[in-house]
Amino acid sequence: MKVKIAIFIAILTFSCENDLKQVQVLTQKDREPEESGKDVRMIYSDSGRVEFVLTTPELNKYFDQENYTEFPQGIKIESYNDSNEVKSTLTAKYAINYESKKIMEAKSNVVINNYENDEVIETERIVWDQLQGKIYSDVFIKRTNKDGVMYGDGFDADEQFVKYTIRNPRATLYFDEE
Repeated sequence: MKVKIAIFIAILTFSCENDLKQVQVLTQKDREPEESGKDVRMIYSDSGRVEFVLTTPELNKYFDQENYTEFPQGIKIESYNDSNEVKSTLTAKYAINYESKKIMEAKSNVVINNYENDEVIETERIVWDQLQGKIYSDVFIKRTNKDGVMYGDGFDADEQFVKYTIRNPRATLYFDEE
């Protein structure tokens, strides 16, 4: 009898299988956004002065344990100087903003154009940590300006992108021949 019980328990134990992905699919609630918009243009201002303008083909807001806004078709952010001229742009094919954590992440073909110093930074991922007041990347970057091209394994910058450090920099410099 003990052998039959042991065999029965073994059969039950080995015949029950939980594929983690299947369990997650079955238990996950529908991920329909609570708010969504198409061809969205948001203007952020302070004291009547435009700080930046965000445009996106699609915006989805989710309210759950982690309130977040997703930009599945990409974003373009234009920041303005005191003269109301575009001083820089950021474009990416995907972005997500975690409101509760105050972290925004842009991914896939991220390009930052700084028109004030004629500089372009290209990478596949950047993170803006608003609580820390910094912007960083931990993946390959390419910075191009009038002096040449610099490559690196990421960067660390302040929120205004005035001061930044490229991790493990490598450069190709341009020289004028006279």
